[in-house]
Amino acid sequence: MNQAPTRGPASKVELHIECQHLIKKDSTSKSDPCVAFFMFQQGTWNEIGRTENIQNCHDPKFANGFVVEYFFEEVQKIKFEVYDLDNATPKLTDDDFLGMLECNLAQVISKNPFYSPLKKKNGKDNMANSTITVRSEEVKEGGLMAYMSFSAKKLDNKDFMGKSDPYIEISKGMPDGTWVVVHRTEVIKNTLNPTWRPFNLAENVMCGGDKNKDIKFDVFDYDNDGSHDLIGTFITTITAMSEAIKQPVSFPCINPKKKEKKRSYENSGIVHLTSFKLERNPSFLEFIYGGMQVNFTVGVDFTASNGDPKTANSLHYINPYQPNEYQQAIQAVGAVCQDYDTDKMFPALGFGAQIPPEMKVSMEFALNFNATNPYCAGIQGILDAYTNCIQQIRLYGPTNVSPIIYHVARFAEAAQKEEATKGAHAYFALLLLTDGVITDMDATRQAIVYCSGLPMSLIIVGVGNADFADMNFLDGDDGVLKGPNGQPAQRDIVQFVPFRDFKRASAAELAKQVLAEVPQQVVKYYSMRKMLPNVPQK
Repeated sequence: MNQAPTRGPASKVELHIECQHLIKKDSTSKSDPCVAFFMFQQGTWNEIGRTENIQNCHDPKFANGFVVEYFFEEVQKIKFEVYDLDNATPKLTDDDFLGMLECNLAQVISKNPFYSPLKKKNGKDNMANSTITVRSEEVKEGGLMAYMSFSAKKLDNKDFMGKSDPYIEISKGMPDGTWVVVHRTEVIKNTLNPTWRPFNLAENVMCGGDKNKDIKFDVFDYDNDGSHDLIGTFITTITAMSEAIKQPVSFPCINPKKKEKKRSYENSGIVHLTSFKLERNPSFLEFIYGGMQVNFTVGVDFTASNGDPKTANSLHYINPYQPNEYQQAIQAVGAVCQDYDTDKMFPALGFGAQIPPEMKVSMEFALNFNATNPYCAGIQGILDAYTNCIQQIRLYGPTNVSPIIYHVARFAEAAQKEEATKGAHAYFALLLLTDGVITDMDATRQAIVYCSGLPMSLIIVGVGNADFADMNFLDGDDGVLKGPNGQPAQRDIVQFVPFRDFKRASAAELAKQVLAEVPQQVVKYYSMRKMLPNVPQK
């Protein structure tokens, strides 16, 4: 008997994006470009993520790249779409299209760097002289994390009115001799003596794990029109930066043009590395081996937009022969999560329904109607509670999800307190299933920002055929999510997946896509907390 071919081992590859000569869509300023990245999976194009949005720039070099799994034996179709972002909505359809590139991942990897003209939407005609450059490199797992703080003194003043608005751009060297931006600090307004916020970068991101490989630091004066002025540059290595572990290290900031013109030129200011340390950058598996528990909670949307459960076209219709989309998503994702939880007892919650006995609307209730013990035994227990629940409630509304997010956050808060006292590691994953647009979006944004500092991830699965464009707004892949008051999330904790993209896929493929970002979110959380995995128990 012939066996079905098995998938070969994957390599993780990071794609770095630059664009050149983008067309001007704004009448009074340059374009504000962002690149959306797609992969062709299960017969449809799925958006994987977005770069940051760079203001007023026709030749952007994006710091946020895309990490993908590369399979030598597969044809992996990928697509880059460039847009001029004109508003704060997450939809790309209301932004100006600047060009696209559709190709195979193998093309990008085999010809590094990969250059191509940007195409119009028909995929054939060139978009004026616009081009895109994609550089690829293999991502190494583990390694060290570098924590650092920078300040500067006596930077050159580049502004006629006021003082410079400095920021640092960090770039790594590529095999072809070019530089790729890997990080930008925040802009410090109106000062020649800035102190930037501390930040951390993986050693692999900065230098590929080679401590003697050059790293370039460019200090710019930020200008609103995008014509940022170079104040100066210095090049160093992790080895040299490590001297700051003992005491601060200083780097003269050199402007090449000024150095050429003036013999007496010394520098354009001094950048001080005021603190630096290298710590082990553990993997997700190391936390699992160290006893970390992943606590899985389900939140189910019971609003009226799902349709009457008694009718066959309802998203909550219980068909004895075919599970509905809610049941399929719970089964697929729960099957993976349950193996990381020792007691296999999972809270299952609902929202947006009138519940017994008084049939009052609730935005946070237990599927088993036991508020003090909402736990279900295993995934089958959740499915049984769901089936029983749907027969006793009346679907209502609105689609307010922040109460359930805060419900799980309370457990994550308690776990965070035990990190310090007991050294225990417990992480919480909330699977939120909904059929439509969230109605308490501001409250939800605030809840997510709050939870970004807790050991918690939010996985949203969109059920049905609604327009879920606004959901991508909550996923921090295209930039840092901010609350209504402007407070930024400490890290990205949201993953959104529309179930319809995986109707023809296996349960394993759905679970893989839904849970893809959780491991890195776990590692990011404990890195942020400067916590290492516990020693594995024998």
